[in-house]
Amino acid sequence: MKTIPVKLGSRGYDIKVGAGLLDQAGDLTRAATGEKSRQAIVISNPGVSALYGTRLARSLKRAGFAVRQILVGDGERYKSLRTAQSIYTFLIENRVERNDLIVALGGGVVGDLAGFVAATYLRGLRFVQVPTTLLAQIDSSVGGKTAVNHALGKNLIGVFHQPALVITDPATLHSLPPRELQAGLYEALKYGIIRDRRLFNDIDRGLARIRERDQGELSHLIARSCEIKASVVARDEREGGLRRILNFGHTVGHALEAVTRYRRFFHGEAVGHGMRAASLIAERLGMLAASEREIIDEAIIRLGPLPRANYLALDGIISAMFRDKKSEAGRIAFVLPVKIGRVVIRSDVPPRLVSSALRDALS
Repeated sequence: MKTIPVKLGSRGYDIKVGAGLLDQAGDLTRAATGEKSRQAIVISNPGVSALYGTRLARSLKRAGFAVRQILVGDGERYKSLRTAQSIYTFLIENRVERNDLIVALGGGVVGDLAGFVAATYLRGLRFVQVPTTLLAQIDSSVGGKTAVNHALGKNLIGVFHQPALVITDPATLHSLPPRELQAGLYEALKYGIIRDRRLFNDIDRGLARIRERDQGELSHLIARSCEIKASVVARDEREGGLRRILNFGHTVGHALEAVTRYRRFFHGEAVGHGMRAASLIAERLGMLAASEREIIDEAIIRLGPLPRANYLALDGIISAMFRDKKSEAGRIAFVLPVKIGRVVIRSDVPPRLVSSALRDALS
């Protein structure tokens, strides 16, 4: 087991990474949250619960928790205020108190939704993340961003609420469909591009073993990605400056998800398109060498085919980017690479350049 601390003072917590940790989740949770918690409310979806719900519940019960479970729909369209309302009703009916806790078992949708409910019910419950997808294990379970979507934009309704603990068991990735594993790898590649060229190269070289679900490769990939995110979050918890670099690829990515009503792309796939577009913008601004842009593009393509996006109207995508929470003073903010391992933030990209780069990248 590897422990990665997220150093946020009184809001700090640990990320535990190791095969088999799902069966130790109860003891780890009890150690992190103390003896006062009576109930552990597990929020999951039917597919993940069928695979891992019984093991998690058994572990939590051994640690003295009364366990109740509520299941939500699978997919971004269920990350909504309507779903949150149904969870609030469940919590009220089961007399969940402030000392109780919520446990998120699943991918990014479950984690974001459970965290949002935990942040807002009774003005804040503690919650534990047990991510079961690669994307959630390396990214969305860490950092305290919780949110639900709106029809006009992704994650527009949310709050920062740090978990008490993140329990990551790479063995759960054995059940992950290939497309979802691939979607997580786009997000992992993001960390290499923004902060760590060695990680970028490791993903590219180790791709065959990662696809075979090699536990050593996966554990290294997860731990290093979490180390990068933890170091950024520790310096900028609420995205006032440095943390914004984690949005590389997300300006376009979130817009693609919004205009397709969260039904066409996995999040990582949308980010893959977004990274290609941002890299092309950086090259055309003279910030990124053509050779570096080609290396980034080729690495994204080697991860696997992205769902087609060239049929989408550019005007609709650009309108969605203006509605994104990352826009500044009515201008679209982009995270742009200057080389693999370093990015900058620009909100002065000429609109015509945005349109042409977006058209070419999505083609």
